[in-house]
Amino acid sequence: MSPPLAVTLGDPAGIGPEIIVDAWSRRRTGDPAFVVFGDAGTLRRLGAPIALVEAPAEAAGVFSSALPVIDLPLPEPVRPGHPATSAATSVTKWIAAATRACLAGEARALVTAPISKSVLKSAGFPHPGHTEYIGELTAGTPWIGERGPVMMLAAADLRVSLATIHLPISGVSDALSLEGLLRTARVTAQSLTRDFGLARPRLAMAALNPHAGEAGEIGREEITLIRPAANRLRAEGLDIEGPLPADSLFAPEIRARYDAVICMYHDQALIPIKMLDFWGGVNLTLGLPVVRTSPDHGTAFDIAGKGLARADSFIAALRMAGEIARRRAS
Repeated sequence: MSPPLAVTLGDPAGIGPEIIVDAWSRRRTGDPAFVVFGDAGTLRRLGAPIALVEAPAEAAGVFSSALPVIDLPLPEPVRPGHPATSAATSVTKWIAAATRACLAGEARALVTAPISKSVLKSAGFPHPGHTEYIGELTAGTPWIGERGPVMMLAAADLRVSLATIHLPISGVSDALSLEGLLRTARVTAQSLTRDFGLARPRLAMAALNPHAGEAGEIGREEITLIRPAANRLRAEGLDIEGPLPADSLFAPEIRARYDAVICMYHDQALIPIKMLDFWGGVNLTLGLPVVRTSPDHGTAFDIAGKGLARADSFIAALRMAGEIARRRAS
């Protein structure tokens, strides 16, 4: 029997607990079993039948009748919609414990519920988010190929990888580098083969400036940085187009020409993903020795505890994690 997925509770004041319970209650035959690393009391208050387990291997035996939880309790209860700095240490502990389980082969993939970057930062958390933290947690584990972490978003027939993530727009140009673009594209290409089964992946590289810079009239990053990166990648044998103007790059006819696009900044990637499939997008971390996915949304403190949260994206993340883990295992 395959090991279960490892699920982290996320910020307990957000919608993470609700969507986890909903995903478990809507489980179908053939869906991967999962075990939650988090606070059992938070989940129990949502009315779910809970089975406390000591190890992920116990999850499969109880999953059909109860939600398996490795209980790592909060120091004090947290109310939905009321984020608390006191929970920050527990949130990071859950991520670390679940990641270790994946590295040890006790869980086959990691699926993370949303965290609040501002809450963690207020408690001294030094990382911008999940992606970078999991990258650090797995840094000592060998990996064949170009190493991440690289953030990818996937929805319907679109996959986008980010060259920069959570930055103000004013800082994007300075954050871009030749080596960063090369690494993002290489990690993306190897993931499309390793994780998605594409023998010869086709990539596109988005321009940063309107009209791909208009030959330098509206910005020179395409001339000095993005085109040289694409040329070098082509010389390495990658099938890659670009830089291409982002305002036309995501039209259906153009999407058919590539399997993933390298985007220069956060909203350039996430706006088309959320327009295409607002409820079903999945966030993936590429280029690491653990498979990690998450829903493509945040903690939604404003609706937490009100029965309004939808588990669609989280369920899609569970299924994608299971599919990628199967491909890697084979």
